[in-house]
Amino acid sequence: MSKPLMYFLVPMGDPAGVGPEIVLKVLAQLDFPENVALIFVADRPLLELTASRLGLSFAFDSIITSDLALEVAMQRQDRTILYSLPLVDLSSFSFGTISADCGRAAYRSVEKCVSLIMSGLGQAIVTPPLHKEALKLAKVPYIGYTEILSALSGSAQAVTMFDTLGMKIFFHSRHLSLIEACKAVTYETILKTILQCNEISTSSLAFNNNLPLAIAGLNPHCGEHGLFGNEEQEAIAPAVEKAREMGVAIEGPIGADSVFYQTRMGRYRAVISLYHDQGHIAAKTLDFNQTVSITWSLPFLRTSVDHGTAFDIAGKGIADPQGMARAIAVASEYAYSRDTYK
Repeated sequence: MSKPLMYFLVPMGDPAGVGPEIVLKVLAQLDFPENVALIFVADRPLLELTASRLGLSFAFDSIITSDLALEVAMQRQDRTILYSLPLVDLSSFSFGTISADCGRAAYRSVEKCVSLIMSGLGQAIVTPPLHKEALKLAKVPYIGYTEILSALSGSAQAVTMFDTLGMKIFFHSRHLSLIEACKAVTYETILKTILQCNEISTSSLAFNNNLPLAIAGLNPHCGEHGLFGNEEQEAIAPAVEKAREMGVAIEGPIGADSVFYQTRMGRYRAVISLYHDQGHIAAKTLDFNQTVSITWSLPFLRTSVDHGTAFDIAGKGIADPQGMARAIAVASEYAYSRDTYK
């Protein structure tokens, strides 16, 4: 018996970046699972300009401008739908340029996606890249997608995880300076992260729960008993011990130079990275294009490419859509494994 069709909402991302290009390429190639349909919330004239300039197909089963028309298209089971909104002023637009207009357009696009999914029109949101400086110029009070989606959906405890070829990495902190990320490693915050990650992983069939969690160390060699720092002794190890007392299967802290490899080789169900680059480097070195970001603890599933807007190649037709295609495929896998779609 075939699986029912799932509708994934795709915001535009920053229109001056490679987001529109990689989505158009995925749509033209139908490079997504056959049980998936895509609703691309974007500016039609901008997409037509992108397609014309780059020689890409403008491949949509339907182009609509209202929620009612969207419902009709979904009833027909159209698989590629453009929900067109007037977002971009083409008279002042240029590829590869940071601007407030583009930051505002990116925000309005994802805002509409959240409105649609919260109304039941879709099962997941899959995001192409946006630009943090453009958001700031547009006076958007959030630094990135996770913060935007959390605010728009009323979620306070969103958790970021990477999936790279099956290696799963949770993040204790995300967009903090390195010194602030180190300060964020406390007994209380580490214990909270462990409990959150354990709850997420034990409630999804996407994880092998016969395996324990792992948590990385912060310092070289986990501090060598205080020679290179005390965070392991004073915060991480006590939090791990307390979590074990609470029934969590977890090991660590384990040196960051080995724990990601061990997780990739199947020793742990997932590893908790303590700060942004610690986990990003491990994931992207394994496979840059196959790294997908998953946001947990929202009212809906969200996956994302884990590359940037690539302004240096925007508008040149050479952006690789592989990461976008993988983000859609992972959304399909996780939507079923976490039983979000019934």
